[in-house]
Parts: sequence; C-alpha cells; structure tokens
Amino acid sequence: MTTALQIGFIPLIDAAALITAVEKGFAKAEGLDVTLVREVSWSNVRDKLNIGLFDAAHILAPVPIASSLGIGHVKVPVVVPLTLNLNGNAITLSPALYAAVCAEIDGDPSDPLVTARALSRVVAARRRSGGEPLTFGMTFPFSTHNYLLRFWMAAGGVDPDEDIRLVVLPPPFMVDSLAGGQVDGFCVGAPWNSIAVDSGIGRIIHFSSDIVPRAAEKVLALRQQWAEKNPQTLAALVRAVFRAAEFAEMPANRHEVAQILARGEYIGVDSEVILRTLEGRLKVAPDGTIRESSRYLMLAREDASTPDPLQAAWLYAQMVRWHQTPISSEALKTAQGVFRPDLYEKALGRDGTGPTNPQPVTAFAGPAFDPLNIEAYLAALPGRRHPA
Repeated sequence: MTTALQIGFIPLIDAAALITAVEKGFAKAEGLDVTLVREVSWSNVRDKLNIGLFDAAHILAPVPIASSLGIGHVKVPVVVPLTLNLNGNAITLSPALYAAVCAEIDGDPSDPLVTARALSRVVAARRRSGGEPLTFGMTFPFSTHNYLLRFWMAAGGVDPDEDIRLVVLPPPFMVDSLAGGQVDGFCVGAPWNSIAVDSGIGRIIHFSSDIVPRAAEKVLALRQQWAEKNPQTLAALVRAVFRAAEFAEMPANRHEVAQILARGEYIGVDSEVILRTLEGRLKVAPDGTIRESSRYLMLAREDASTPDPLQAAWLYAQMVRWHQTPISSEALKTAQGVFRPDLYEKALGRDGTGPTNPQPVTAFAGPAFDPLNIEAYLAALPGRRHPA
C-alpha cells in the first residue's frame, strides 16, 4: 500500500533532495507516491500548504515561523521536521552597480563590510545628485534573502527601508528584471545568480555564506495538524528526503542529480550550471572568473538536515529587527517550536533531540546570536533598526 502526497516546490537547486527523493526511488521505497507540483511564487506555495492543497512543501525557512505566528497572513501552525539546505544564495549586481561599488571600495572587496560601506557611498552620491534610489530584488518579505540583504546593507550604513527600494520577485523572474533594468541587484538562490552571470548581465559580489556562514535556507514544511494525524507518513517522508540529500551530496552522484534537476519539469536550465552549484564552484563574473566554496550549498553534511531551533530563533530575531513583528518571549518560544529536531531524530531512529554538534549563528558583523537575550543582540548590531 502506498500513500499519495502532493508537495509544492519552486524551481531552485535547493529543492535537490526533494526532487532526488522522488526520481531516485527513495520516496517509493518508503511507501510514498509523491507528486511534485512546480510553483512560481512563494506565496502560492505557502497558501496551498496552509489550506491543504499541498501535504508538504519546499519553502523558505522563515515562512513556517511567520505562518505559525500569524504574521503577514492567516495563522496556520506549521512544523519543520527537516532542513533542506543551509546557505545557497548569492547577491548579484548589475555591471553598472558593480563598477560603481568597486570604485568606492576601500579595503578587501571580498569583505562584506567593505562592500557594504562602498554601497553606502554609492547610495549617498545618488541622493546628492538627485538620482533614483537603487532597487534590489528579493524573493519574499519572510525570506533569508531579505534578511541577508538587509544585514549586509545595514552594516555599511544603508537603511534598507529608507535609502533603497526592496521589491519582491519570484526567483525565475530575477534575471529578466535585472536585464530590463527594473532592478539594480538581487539576492536569490541558485541557479538564477549563475544564469545572470552566464548571460553577461550580472556579477556575483557575495555568497550568502559570506554574510552568515551557516543559515537555514529552505525547509520541508507540513501543517502541524496534518503532521500530528500522520506521524508514520511524516517519518517516511523525512527518511526519504534525508537519504536523497545524502545521495545528492556524494561527488559521484552530482552529475546525475544535475541532469535530473535540469529537466524542464523541475528547473529547466543547463545541467552544467547546476553541476557547478552542487560542487560549490560558481562563475561569478561574465569573464569566466570562478569562485569555489565548500559552504556555498550544504544539503546533508555538518548536520545541515537537522532542523535547529537556534536557526528559528535567529530568523524570528530578524523579523523583530525589521519591524515585521513585536518581540515577546511567547512568540520566540512558538518560533523555536516550529523547527522540530525531535521529529527528525525519531524518523531516523535516533535518540537525540537536536543537532549532534550545535553551532552558533554568526555573521560578518556584530556578535554571535544569543537567543536568551535577543534585545541585547539586536542592540549590538551595526546599523540596527529595532530599538532595543
């Protein structure tokens, strides 16, 4: 007997574990008949999950927290029994903006604080000349992309709510928006940064791991009510996706995984671009310059699959920082309760209740994150917004 599931996803490489679980038979081996439904926007994925059209979803890590708190939409408790990936985003600028930032750089251009300060000088010069504010694309208000862009900009003295425009764009629309001049830069997941570079219209300035070395990006999400009614199916799904993530991480399997993801029903781009991403070997400039990083996209290694309540607390703190929600101990507890390492460990037959080697959430600027004193943490951040 098999259990049928409808699962929504967005065409991004960080859906690799979910897609591989279906295509390589890991889901079938667990008695699951999974239909993957490709969507174009995160609001579609969220809404269809919340009303029950999807049983589970590949979704932005902050969205289940926002749904569970009732921020920005109806309140629907959601649980995260597995993290699909850590990191995997990048910040891409138009050639013109990249040149303007480089002209203002004083220091090491690989340092996000140096580039953020250079961006601040570019912003100030545009203001003095009466020019239009710069426009940056990000994928959703409740997204790591939004928070990473804001963190980077604020550290250099740019107020992302006053000095520039931040607009929401579905990931597949980023490249055309940059090409058409509607945006000057964006933060998005792979492969869309690479597509912009390969098209000669963008330059990657930072990987997301330059901003926060270890950040939950996409997660496997299910409605809490559904999860409580279907514990065996949930456990089977977690096992299938976890095993697929391990499979996709293995160097010997990356070429096959890239070819699967490249198919039109999934991402629909050249498999070589996907392979480079899986290898952490990205072309960052139209001239062919390659940058390698083992931390660019982490699917299973270093406990990447474990849903970590510390990551949930950090995401909640960003919501507080940027005035998406007021701060409260009750809300923090709810946010941390969304990420369920107990469900993950139980599904895999383990005795633990969390990451085997918990790691702090740090960034290129400011202190290490302390979930026990969020107000002090926010007060210590450069260019802070939330009044502590």
